[in-house]
Amino acid sequence: MKVNTRAVTLLLSITHHRSSALSSPFALALRSITGSAFTTKKNNRRTVATSMTTSATASAAPGTAADPYLWLEDVESEASLNFAKEANMKCLAELGDPKNSETGTYQKVLDVLESDERIAYARKYGVDDDGESIMFNTWKDSKNPKGLWRKTTMTSYKTDNPEWETVLDIDKLAEKDGISWVWKGSTPLSKMIDPLSNDGKRVTRTLLSLSRGGADATYVKEFDLIKQDFVTEDEGGFMLPEAKTSASYKSRDVLYVGSDFGEGSLTDSGYPRVIKEWVRGTNIEDAPVIFEGEKADVSVSAYMNDQRLRGGPIYEIRSRSLTFYTTKRWVRRVQFEQLLAPDDSARKGVDDPEEFIEMDVQADASVTFVGKWLMISLRSDWEPVPGGPTYKSGSLLYTNADTFLTKGKDACSYSVLFEPTDRTAYEGYSFTKNYLILSTMDNVKSKLEFFKLDDDGFKFVGGDKEAQIRACDAGAIDPTENDEIWLYTSGYTQPSVLSIGDASKVGTKDDVHDKKADSYFVKDLKSLPSMYDTTDLVVTQKFAKSEDGTEIPYFVISKKDIKLDGNNPTLLYGYGGFQISLGPKYIATVGVSWLERGGVYVEANIRGGGEFGPSWHQAGLKAKRHKCYEDFIAVGEDLVKNKICKPKTLAARGGSNGGLLMGMMYVTRPDLFGAIHCAVPLLDMKRFHTLLAGASWMAEYGDPDSSDWDEFLHKYSPYHLIDEKTENYAPMLVTTSTRDDRVHPGHARKMVKKLWDLGEGKNWPVYYYENIEGGHGGAADAKQSAFMTALAFDFMWDTCCRGKSD
Repeated sequence: MKVNTRAVTLLLSITHHRSSALSSPFALALRSITGSAFTTKKNNRRTVATSMTTSATASAAPGTAADPYLWLEDVESEASLNFAKEANMKCLAELGDPKNSETGTYQKVLDVLESDERIAYARKYGVDDDGESIMFNTWKDSKNPKGLWRKTTMTSYKTDNPEWETVLDIDKLAEKDGISWVWKGSTPLSKMIDPLSNDGKRVTRTLLSLSRGGADATYVKEFDLIKQDFVTEDEGGFMLPEAKTSASYKSRDVLYVGSDFGEGSLTDSGYPRVIKEWVRGTNIEDAPVIFEGEKADVSVSAYMNDQRLRGGPIYEIRSRSLTFYTTKRWVRRVQFEQLLAPDDSARKGVDDPEEFIEMDVQADASVTFVGKWLMISLRSDWEPVPGGPTYKSGSLLYTNADTFLTKGKDACSYSVLFEPTDRTAYEGYSFTKNYLILSTMDNVKSKLEFFKLDDDGFKFVGGDKEAQIRACDAGAIDPTENDEIWLYTSGYTQPSVLSIGDASKVGTKDDVHDKKADSYFVKDLKSLPSMYDTTDLVVTQKFAKSEDGTEIPYFVISKKDIKLDGNNPTLLYGYGGFQISLGPKYIATVGVSWLERGGVYVEANIRGGGEFGPSWHQAGLKAKRHKCYEDFIAVGEDLVKNKICKPKTLAARGGSNGGLLMGMMYVTRPDLFGAIHCAVPLLDMKRFHTLLAGASWMAEYGDPDSSDWDEFLHKYSPYHLIDEKTENYAPMLVTTSTRDDRVHPGHARKMVKKLWDLGEGKNWPVYYYENIEGGHGGAADAKQSAFMTALAFDFMWDTCCRGKSD
């Protein structure tokens, strides 16, 4: 079980485009004036808020002029698709086809993405009749671009060359169905509630999700893991058509389902508004609605949490996500028999379950149950008992769940598992059978701590003595069986390593293995070889001072003997939103595309992210959004001031919310950047809430239909801030996907078309490429990923290199 504040990446983010194949599966969910002259032109450093207001007045008044480019919001209209196809041809004609480029970037990236030396991360699905752990893995390579879902035993998995058995060939399925399927995951039936699981030992059924071309909307179909085939309708198999569906097992023959059931069943954000309880063998149309939210909610959900193995009950939970950051929850304790279908013979004579209780906890807190304990993660200060202690935003607390539910929050005593400082932040936690593993950050460096679960709560037993510059995630191999854990580690220049650990080793005398300092470490299992030349590369953490004096950390990866002459092609990546943290991880695609050529790679930990907890995120919300942009500008200026680069050799890259960041850099600081890659972006902040999932992000940005637009939102809507009087804008590549059903491709299309129309005769080089498949990740398979990555990196590299002589 893994609980992580970065789960919001599932709704809005790209994290280093297409790099997930070479980083931890827990790591989420995608970065003009010489240095001396720049330091003498202090007045050029306007605050972002000021520059935005200035630009806004240069064009039509915010929100008053009719939008002549609305036709590009019709995703698959003939006119829109023709625009995309013609733009693609124009882009390749001007930048060149990366597949034919002399740089070889396309093939290098493809080799990385399809390398047989990648780590095959696996997930345990119980044990077989011989007592062998069953390990499942999804694998893509040159022969299987859409992927194989395959299995092996743990004994075989631990070898250098495991013997894999194909369970589902997605390429063959796509060919058979005539649909470009993209794997979206598996939601298994818990073996603890399955009467056919061989006494809780084996997972027998799962719900598979597949999408057309990589969209968020999926088809859901039940799969039999014993027969290794889909469960047919004649066999009572669960099947759901394409929609943004949430579905999970309540019991073997009952599902919780939220989906598009017709008019009124979705929220304004396009997610489920109602939950049905669907019994096997019945029609989904006839399934009763058991829970519903409001149309203005982001989404609703229902699920169960079985804590019997840790001494707790089974909890049934229903929730309404009121905004992206606030949720109302209802919970009740149930017996196993009460999870079954109403006509199940095992339910006869069993009393009805108790009524649901609304949880009296702050709406912006996150909660879960562990054994008999209620875990509460705070995003704002909380005083649960009037006159009692106030618990700090960013803290992780726990209290007795039974007392909380039966007597109320006032009757509880609370224990603090973690309290942040100005430079430390809670990142997430996971559980083994008997331990909690706490993940925190200290100045954007990772740290793991271990706590043992007992009748009195959680007892600290040890962990990392100091935070380290690395990505380090830990999760149970099987939290129902023991305390063994997967460890996933990597760094900017350190390839990913998959290790096995044991939480029960922490704090014991037998706590040193294979010369590792980490007491929880048992042994390295698999290692990714170095995918690019890291000779003489060094990683340095630096700090830039933002407009308001705040210190902004950033990481620089460069050659040890770098010449500080301003001529180093430098790529600055940023995101700055939704409390998503950036930090050290091995990104081989960046290595072969940029670092290996001699470039400098930089990641900026700007406000709006989660690097220092909720306060760091909230410092960039809504009317404070300009802080994110000022931070990014401060890092860029610091790079120039220190002569690592100059504006003409400084490229910027970001996607999704980071694409909005790029749009703002483009319109407000054309003097600071030599090249910009703006990927799957938000750009029209007047209409973002009307497009696809956009309504769910108003808690982050604001409501354009309220006074927010006039007060602050128009100040960071790049689409409305294009200044016709500007003679020179930085060269920019804008990329998106037709199949992106999270951030509407209309944002990118409209921005580019408007720039082309207004930039006639001006120095506004703008290139546009729209991948027909790919969803919000921008690509549906390795070849598409390699193409999009090479296109972007070759563009930025060539443009920055031309800037060396300027």
